[in-house]
Amino acid sequence: MIALAALVVAGCSGGSGGTAAKDQGDIVVGSVLDQTGPLNIYGKAMTDATNLAIKDINDSGGLLGRKLKLVSYDAQSANDKYTQYANQLAVQDHAVVIMGGITSASREAIRPIMDRNRVLYFYNEQYEGGVCDKNVFNTGVVPSQQLATLIPWAIKNLGPKLYVLAADYNYGHISADWVKKYAGQSGGQVIGTDFIPLDVSEFGSTINKLQGARPDAVVSLLVGGNHIAFYRQFASAGLGTSMKIVSPTLGLGNEQVVLSPRESKDIVVAYPYFQELDNPENQQFVQRWHAAYGDDYPYVTDSAATVWEGWHLWAEAVKKAGTTQRDKVIEALESGLTFAGPEGTVKLDGPSHHLVHAVHLARTNDQKGFTIIGSQEAVPPSYEQSTCDLIKNPNTNQQFTPAA
Repeated sequence: MIALAALVVAGCSGGSGGTAAKDQGDIVVGSVLDQTGPLNIYGKAMTDATNLAIKDINDSGGLLGRKLKLVSYDAQSANDKYTQYANQLAVQDHAVVIMGGITSASREAIRPIMDRNRVLYFYNEQYEGGVCDKNVFNTGVVPSQQLATLIPWAIKNLGPKLYVLAADYNYGHISADWVKKYAGQSGGQVIGTDFIPLDVSEFGSTINKLQGARPDAVVSLLVGGNHIAFYRQFASAGLGTSMKIVSPTLGLGNEQVVLSPRESKDIVVAYPYFQELDNPENQQFVQRWHAAYGDDYPYVTDSAATVWEGWHLWAEAVKKAGTTQRDKVIEALESGLTFAGPEGTVKLDGPSHHLVHAVHLARTNDQKGFTIIGSQEAVPPSYEQSTCDLIKNPNTNQQFTPAA
């Protein structure tokens, strides 16, 4: 009877990784990213960052005296693959944490599966903001940090008339609402908005609309390999002499490397991380990156740094909790962890499950990189903080948007 009772207690302990049986051997962790397909312009660097982070944690002694065993899947830029592999990682591979998803659509394919299976989920990419879910931690920059910096700069330095081009899915639609909000607050106006499907690579009609509208700035919320064509066609039409581009997405896929300096000239972006940042943590990070992947690696992206920070924040929480058990790790994460990463020290805001980031403005240069033109330190995820408190209201599970 004593033995039976012990088995019952072990079988009912909440969350993944909480049983004695699961505390033997390697710790299984999971990743799902787009390593192939049109979204691999983001996925390759994020996959490389995942592998490097796991190696770094293991080389430093692992966690709780055990090594991490990474199980990684290629979603091939298809959301149905995200559903398939998220289920596989949770149910068959028994991962204690899963990190993955690039587009917001892929995040929303993964998120309910992780919630249902009570497996901790990290979404390590900039996005349109507002996700409030006890089981999810979001390490990417959000509009109340990124667009709240970029849009006022554009209006002040380029002019008040903005034209928005956005990828036609939830990221683009919600982010376009954020642009309108911050433009209005800064004395600007959105004079046109076009939503472009991810498979579109011909922008002739868009170029014609821009020529007719004559905005001061084009806000590009475009996403994916097909949309790189817009920048080429914009440059070929000579529009850069009469209007400029600002973007919260260009550079995440190393577009500035693929494009010629003429095609990417004078585009201004905003991110927490640039390879050019001058701080000791970044210098060490870039050296480690090139040692692993070669000196000819094109550019280390903000997405790569965000993935690195996600894995290390989870590792720090496991150390603090003394277990991989989900609820204990969540409690440790919500305690306000900090991590000295390549962008500088980041802090996890416990109630909202988002990070406090530095935000840097930068302009494309002729070296296929960026020149930083301004910085704000320790910018909070203010919208998430005002709408989401998962410590006081742990059962909240929704995405808050400007419209809501």
